[in-house]
Amino acid sequence: MSNQITAKYFSQEDLLKSGCLDMNMAVAAAEDALLEFKKGDVLFPHKIVQIFNQDTQERINCLPATFYRDKICGMKWVSVFPPNPAKFGVQNLSAMIILSEIEKGFPIAFMEGTLCSNMRVGAMGAMAAKHLSKADAASIGFIGAGEQAKMHLIAMKTVRPTIKECRVAAKLPEEEAAFIDEMSAIFKDITFKAADTNLQASVDGADIIVTATSVQAPLLKADWVKPGAFYSHIGGWEDEYKVAAQSDKIVCDDWDTVKHRTQTLSRMYKDGELKDEDIYADLIDIVDGSKKGRENDDERIYFNAVGLAYVDVALAIAMYRRAHEANAGQDLTIQDCMIFQHEQIKDWIRI
Repeated sequence: MSNQITAKYFSQEDLLKSGCLDMNMAVAAAEDALLEFKKGDVLFPHKIVQIFNQDTQERINCLPATFYRDKICGMKWVSVFPPNPAKFGVQNLSAMIILSEIEKGFPIAFMEGTLCSNMRVGAMGAMAAKHLSKADAASIGFIGAGEQAKMHLIAMKTVRPTIKECRVAAKLPEEEAAFIDEMSAIFKDITFKAADTNLQASVDGADIIVTATSVQAPLLKADWVKPGAFYSHIGGWEDEYKVAAQSDKIVCDDWDTVKHRTQTLSRMYKDGELKDEDIYADLIDIVDGSKKGRENDDERIYFNAVGLAYVDVALAIAMYRRAHEANAGQDLTIQDCMIFQHEQIKDWIRI
């Protein structure tokens, strides 16, 4: 009997070169994950959160999920350190993903997880936009110019190829310039405009609005959201209460989760300015047809996702399969045999 255990390791570059930055794949995996979860075929325990600094919310989270159909259990180990960019000049989020088969319980893959995590956020926004934005949406405006904003543009353009104009506002003009430089190289058919840190100029009258910041403040104003606009809210507190209050529909990835967090909607709920019945639907209810999506071109629709880690695992499984088919990654030997089967074990023991 062989007791060797092997797995694959995929770096971010392995995944990218294998074609894993594919928003159509990501949206399909996310939709399928929501449907599997609603059927009760996903095991999704509570996440474990270790917060090291309450003021800065520096933390590492452990988020597991199992897909019975695929017979795969996965876990995202993600660190969020908001002071990193200013303090060390490095990104504030990093992640790893482990996948194991559940027949014998052995690991099958160790994967860089930041790409997957960022893609999941974009995929959820894109899935919502597919059902809730205008079919001919032509303009998109961003408050925030970081990695999530860039991923959201890829995601939104995937489901709304009609987008021809993109405006962006950030804290610094150089951040806007970097966004435009990077994204204009990808999307030659989009006209990009820097707002020179003017938030209103970036989103006023846009068909799709995205706020993707780490700032906890009411940045987006209700007067800037025109009838017919779709708003994708990514961060914590990014808009004034009136934005939600004037919306014709409020949709969440999971309202029961949202209302216990620190998003604008949860603040409104705690302040008594939003009730359970004010939430039109969870996204799954629209995906499976239980509720209608956009019903006319004048509806203002508000979407808020806080993140469902089982979707990360579903996307990781899809990425693993694609990278494996591309013969990417490195083979890892976890063990050649059991501990006391090593012929040299007597020489390796320290007593």
